[in-house]
Amino acid sequence: MSETHAAIKDQSATRSLLRLWPYVRPIRTRLFSAAFVAIVASCLGLVIPLVLKWIVDGPVAEHDPGGVWLGALYLLLLGLAEAALFGYRRWLVARPLARVEAEMRADLYRHVQRLPVSFHDRWASGQLLSRGTTDLMLLRMFLAFPLTFLVVNAVTILAGFAILLSQQWSLGLVLLVPVIPLVILCSLFETRYSLVARQAQDQVGDLTTVVEESVLGIRIIKGFGQHRSQALAFRELSRRLRGTELAKARLLAGLWGLITTIPELAIGAALVLGTVQVADGDLSAGTLVAFLSTALALRWPVESIGFLLAMSQESATATARFFEAMDAQEEAEAPGASTSHSSGELPPGAPQGAAPLEPLEPLEPPRGSAPGPASAAASPADRAPGALPPDPRSSNAGGAELLPAGAELGAVDQAAGIRFEGVTFRYPDAADGSAPVLSRIDLHIRPGETMALVGGTGSGKTTLTALVPRLHEVSGGRITLDGEDIAHMTRERLRGLVSVAFEEPTLFSTSVGDNVAMGGGSPDDLERALDIAQAQFVRRLPQGVDTQVGEQGLSLSGGQRQRLALARAVVGRPRFLILDDPLSALDVHTEALVEAALRRVLQDTTALVVAHRPSTVLLADRVALLSEGRITAVGTHQELLRSNAEYAWLMSGADDRHDEGEDGR
Repeated sequence: MSETHAAIKDQSATRSLLRLWPYVRPIRTRLFSAAFVAIVASCLGLVIPLVLKWIVDGPVAEHDPGGVWLGALYLLLLGLAEAALFGYRRWLVARPLARVEAEMRADLYRHVQRLPVSFHDRWASGQLLSRGTTDLMLLRMFLAFPLTFLVVNAVTILAGFAILLSQQWSLGLVLLVPVIPLVILCSLFETRYSLVARQAQDQVGDLTTVVEESVLGIRIIKGFGQHRSQALAFRELSRRLRGTELAKARLLAGLWGLITTIPELAIGAALVLGTVQVADGDLSAGTLVAFLSTALALRWPVESIGFLLAMSQESATATARFFEAMDAQEEAEAPGASTSHSSGELPPGAPQGAAPLEPLEPLEPPRGSAPGPASAAASPADRAPGALPPDPRSSNAGGAELLPAGAELGAVDQAAGIRFEGVTFRYPDAADGSAPVLSRIDLHIRPGETMALVGGTGSGKTTLTALVPRLHEVSGGRITLDGEDIAHMTRERLRGLVSVAFEEPTLFSTSVGDNVAMGGGSPDDLERALDIAQAQFVRRLPQGVDTQVGEQGLSLSGGQRQRLALARAVVGRPRFLILDDPLSALDVHTEALVEAALRRVLQDTTALVVAHRPSTVLLADRVALLSEGRITAVGTHQELLRSNAEYAWLMSGADDRHDEGEDGR
């Protein structure tokens, strides 16, 4: 038995469904009212046999047509009242349960957004989609129908048997005989059906994943002519799901058949015994009619047990699946994490009228700023040997000198900028004893400096950049921003300071402007960011920045998507900037224009840039070489070309032939 099935066996359906109470509690009055109305409506149905008894033993026996018509009127009124009450019950629960479903879906979405990246690395997107759609619809249906009618039918059966025993106790005992075998059957059914129901729901999630991947990857599928192989894979998953659904149907059919047959046999036995008693004069014909009518009225409550149990089991597994995702640990903040903002905003909880916090100033002037007393002392003669002179294409030329690679820093200055101190990282799902992806990383990016990160495939460059905004948590060591440990910052504050552009330029199914505005900033900043990223093509789109880019931005070219991703990274004028090979999809002419504009942005920020090409490296003041999870060299581009063979080989344009394993994430 699989771990999932074992877990299901250990967790009862009742215990799973009780976890829905926090969502149901706000509407409990309506639910209880609906259940009460349904019980009244169902009990009205049990009054109908009593009216029949009165008609048979009264007007029919006395040959009174008027009495028969009066009895028919009573039956009509009872039927209309029953129908009206059931309709009212439905009205009571429809709107509140729709709200419960919406709240659960919103909670799941919010929670998934707060889960660490490692969770999303492990979970297939289709499994999350199925939990947020089909599983929640199933729970709404359960709360609307099975939950209520399990109670209603139980009360109806008890009331019905009380009426039967009061009418003729001997015949009532005959109908009670099937209770024991029915209870045993339902217990066996519940155990088996829960396993099959969970398997079917998991398979729906797998099928959803395949469909989503096929839609998003349709260009690859068509480009390589793999539509048949994808169709075969989909057909195989569909075949498995079909087999599981048929297994569910066989279990339900078997239970329903037995639940129908056993009571029918009992009713037949009661009919024979009652007819004999009527013939002997021990029972009136009206009583027998009422008894049989009551027994037949109880057929649906008894026969529906199988259907209601099946829906309850599916709902219990849907609840378990929902809370599997909800129970996943969110990204935890360190105790006492700093929530102070650094951009003139009030910290959370500050009293009204309090003065906003002043932006933190870097301890060294950013590149391109007017030279102050400290920076004015720097001169070309003070530049360390091998350091690059100011780039003539940059607005920094003629301004303050770049901080020399070998310049001395004061004790306070050493803490500023971005600092990696003994940073080690391994993925949470890595095998015990496996080598870490990053090992003892020590690196200092000075305030206002741009550091290029260079390394072969699988060396851990992307992983290292993901540690700064805490997309992953370091396994050892620490990272500081201007001397403050990022582990002691709230993620909201940290990600307000750090802006990122990933190698894969992900866009969302919204407008160009909304995609870029995710990085913050004002409308004026939006135009500035588009200019920096050389994304003037936006103005030629049908609705300009309001143009919808479509799912994943696939209506745009790769270069256009990358330019919008770069614009998103710089639009908020970030204090710290992390760029993962931001120009890889651009042609050489556009790349040169973007580089020229990007130099102006990099003057005002502290940046770490993953670079694969010399043109990108030249944007940086210094270069760090990452090899097999370690920083093996740091220096200027020219220094490393002269002194480091591996760096020279990487910059020569040669292809890295190292295999990319788990460490290359």
